[in-house]
Amino acid sequence: QVQLVESGGGLVQAGGSLRLSCAASGRTFSGSAMGWFRQAPGKEREFVATISYNGHNTNYADSVRGRFTISRDNAKNTVYLQMNSLKPEDTAVYFCAARPTWAGSSRSNDYDYWGQGTQVTVSS
Repeated sequence: QVQLVESGGGLVQAGGSLRLSCAASGRTFSGSAMGWFRQAPGKEREFVATISYNGHNTNYADSVRGRFTISRDNAKNTVYLQMNSLKPEDTAVYFCAARPTWAGSSRSNDYDYWGQGTQVTVSS
């Protein structure tokens, strides 16, 4: 069992930066791939980024590649999403998710555990 708690969301102007954190409980974190997803009002949840269990492999949605960076600290049971050059279209609730396997995935159905989400609002 893994419990996930996101933090770091907020209101930021376009062009600004935020760093999201996702703290995980449970002994399986270091063996789990992690992902970030987001959901804007009236839209389906979409993939943002994923990272393998050891942090060696990452993947990003085209819409955020080059602006966002996913990372993890297994000693702290935490995964991060550094978001730079934010745009109004990045406004959404951001969720972290865990899957108890080594490789990350861009498909939400591949994840077993989800956090409650943190709101990110980017003003123009």
